[in-house]
Amino acid sequence: MYVRYFSRLFSAMAGPRPVVLSGPSGAGKSTLLKKLMKEYDSVFGFSVSHTTRKPRPGEENGKDYHYVTREVMQAGIDNGDFIESAEFSGNMYGTSKAAVQDVQAKNLICILDIDMQGVRNIKETDLSPIYISIQPPSMEVLEKRLRDRKTESEESLQKRLHAAKVDMEFSKEPGVFDVVIVNDNLDEAYGQLKHTLLEEITKVKKINMSS
Repeated sequence: MYVRYFSRLFSAMAGPRPVVLSGPSGAGKSTLLKKLMKEYDSVFGFSVSHTTRKPRPGEENGKDYHYVTREVMQAGIDNGDFIESAEFSGNMYGTSKAAVQDVQAKNLICILDIDMQGVRNIKETDLSPIYISIQPPSMEVLEKRLRDRKTESEESLQKRLHAAKVDMEFSKEPGVFDVVIVNDNLDEAYGQLKHTLLEEITKVKKINMSS
C-alpha cells in the first residue's frame, strides 16, 4: 500500500530557489548530496525530512531525519504543516514547510530529497524549484547496490526494486525534470550536478559576499 497526502503551499517561500533531488533508493542521491554539502556548506542547506521509521546505524536525529512517532507525524499532516508526505513499506515520510523555510531564511539553497509522487505534488505548488533526477545506470546495478547495503529484508528489497522501475520510467517523462543524471561514475555524476546548479550557487555566493 502506497498512500500520499498533499498540502498546498499558501504563499511563495522567500529566499534562494530550492532544488528537488529525486530518484530511487540506491541511485546514489545521498552520496552526491554529502559531496555537495561538504564542498558548498555555506551555499546549500539540507531540508531534513520527517519519518516514522527507525534510524539506521550511524544516522542522527535532526540531521539525517526527524524521527517521530506515527501519531506526531499524522497530527502534523492533519494540521497542514507538511508540503508533502508519504507512506511506504509501513513507514511515513514527509517534508515540513518549516524545514524548507529554516534553510531559506539563512539565504541557503534548500535541497529537497523527494520521491516521484512528491515531485508531481510540488509542481502544483508555487515553490518553483530546480528539478533534478538521479538514476542508476541499470536495474541490475541498482539491485546489487541495495543488496550490498544489507539493510533490507527480501520483501522490502523487492518493493524498492519495483518502485525503482516505476521511478526510472517516470524520469523519462518529458517536462518533469530539468536534468536527469545517470550515476554510473560518481565523479562524473557529481560534475553534472554542480554544473546544473552553478548559476544558483553563484547568486548565493554574491549575496553572501555583499551582506
